[in-house]
Amino acid sequence: MHSPAERIFLRSLELADLASYVSWGRDRRFCEHAGWTVDLPAAELEAHWRALIERPIPDHLRRAAVAGDEVVGYVDLAGAEPDRRELGYVIGPSDRWGLGLGGIVARLGLEYGFDVLGLQEIWAEAVDANRASVRILAALGMTETGRGEDESLLGAASYYRRFSISRADWAS
Repeated sequence: MHSPAERIFLRSLELADLASYVSWGRDRRFCEHAGWTVDLPAAELEAHWRALIERPIPDHLRRAAVAGDEVVGYVDLAGAEPDRRELGYVIGPSDRWGLGLGGIVARLGLEYGFDVLGLQEIWAEAVDANRASVRILAALGMTETGRGEDESLLGAASYYRRFSISRADWAS
């Protein structure tokens, strides 16, 4: 288990990461919160992740979040607009939750989007019932911009809350 103080960095997904992603697929709590299909066979998970690594989707940039030599999550910057992308982030498996990793990884995603990709705006959404994700986005200085579509979390009715931050606001 890694502490939030340990250096975490983003890098490309690698085939050596497959075992980590497949193991997260066996973590029912993780799958239920992350929106992953529960109880997929390991071979199916491996094939899915192998395809993502070997044939990345052009409008969906995914970077592994790594602490030491372990993958602890990933960041997505998705969208086709040249100056604007949607931030997504995941920490896995669920026994790593509550350690502060989500905030660190989400911040790294914003830094990557603004400093490496040169984006002008990054937006994100979190299910209202997922209080930890809502707190992370607000703590990063993202401004709530409105309500998104209805969504459930663990069978409870909820909805998406939308957030956004501009390059200028991030820099200040």
